[in-house]
Amino acid sequence: MTEENATPTPAEERLTREFARTDEAGYEPVTARTVFRWSIAAALGVVVVYLGYQAVYTIRDTLVQVVIAMFLAISLDPIVRWLVSHRVRRAYAVLIIFVAVLLLVAGLLMLFIPPLVHQAGGLNTDFPRYLDDLRNRSPSLRALEDRFHLQGKINDLARTLPSTIGKQALGFTQRFLGALVSTVLVLVLTIYFMLDLPRLRRGFVRLFPKQYRRSVNDGVNVVVDKVGSYMIGNVIISIIAGVTSWIAFEALRIPFALPLAVLVAVTDLIPMIGATLGAAICVIVAFATTDLWPNTILLAVFFLLYQQLENYLVAPRVLRNSVEIPAVAVLLAALVGGSVLGLIGALIAIPIAAAVKVIATPMLRARDQESTDTTLGPDVGE
Repeated sequence: MTEENATPTPAEERLTREFARTDEAGYEPVTARTVFRWSIAAALGVVVVYLGYQAVYTIRDTLVQVVIAMFLAISLDPIVRWLVSHRVRRAYAVLIIFVAVLLLVAGLLMLFIPPLVHQAGGLNTDFPRYLDDLRNRSPSLRALEDRFHLQGKINDLARTLPSTIGKQALGFTQRFLGALVSTVLVLVLTIYFMLDLPRLRRGFVRLFPKQYRRSVNDGVNVVVDKVGSYMIGNVIISIIAGVTSWIAFEALRIPFALPLAVLVAVTDLIPMIGATLGAAICVIVAFATTDLWPNTILLAVFFLLYQQLENYLVAPRVLRNSVEIPAVAVLLAALVGGSVLGLIGALIAIPIAAAVKVIATPMLRARDQESTDTTLGPDVGE
C-alpha cells in the first residue's frame, strides 16, 4: 500500500481538520466588522496595560518591601533548613533565628551606638579644627584655597554645619520614623515568608504543566540554595571587612575608628565599587585628622592589601558554595538595579543575576549537548 492510499488515523484526521480550520481562519475576509472588532480588542488591551501599570506604580513601595522580605527569607532559608534537618520544627526554627537576630542587633546597638554617636558628634564639632591643622600641614592646600578663594566658603560651611544639621533634625526624624515602620513591615513579611516558604515554592511549581514541574522544582531548589549562600556570604565578608578595618584604625590610632569601620562594612556590600569607596573615604578622613606619614600612608597600604586578600582569599572561601557571576554581569546588574531601586536595588540585583545564571546554565548545557548529539549522529551511524 502506497503512502497516498494509506488510511489516515483518527489523530491524523483531527490534525488535518485543525489545520484546515486554521487555514480557513487565516483567509477570513477583511470587512468593516472585523476591523471594528480588532480595533476594540486593541483598545481594550491598551487600557488593561495602562491600568496594570498604574496599579503597580501606586503600590510600588509595598512591592519593594515584599521583594526585600522575600530575599531576606530566601537568605535565611538555608539556616532554617539546617535546623529542620536537626529535628527542629520549622516554626520553632524561624522563632530561634528571629530571636537570635534581635538579640544580635540589640547587642550591637548597645555596644556601638553610644561610642558611634559620641565619635560622630566629635567629628562634626571638631571638623573646623581639623581643617586648620590640615592647612598648617599642607601649604599646597592653603595656596589652592587662596587661589580660588575657597577658605572663606569652607570656613562658613564648617561653622554652619551643626546648625544646618539641627534645622534638618525634624525632617530626619520623620524619615527615620518612616524607615522604622518600613523596617518593621519588612521583618513581619520576612517571618511569614520564612514560615510559608515551602508552601510558596510548591504553589509556584504548580503553576507549570505537570511534565515541567519536576524540572521547575529542581531549578527552584538550586536557586534558593545558591542565592541564599551568596547573600549570607556577602554579609559575612562585609562583617570581616568592618572588623579588620576597625583593628587597623585602632592600631594606626586613626580617630573615629568605630564609625569608619561601620562605613567600611556597609559600603563593602555595594558590588564592584563599594570597597574602594569606603577605603577612599577612610583615607581622606585619616589624611585630615592625622599625619601623612606613617598613619595615612600605612592605612592606604592596608586597604590595598586587604582588598587583594578579600578578592583572592576571603571571598572564594566564603562564597565557595554559591554561584560565580562574571564581573561584567555583576556590574550591569548593579547598574540596572541601582537605577531602579537605588542602593537596595543594586544589592538585590546581584542575587537575581545569580538566579538567572543558575536557571540558564543547565538549559544552555542541555542545548549544547543536544547540538553535539545531532552533529555526531550521522557519523556514528556510518
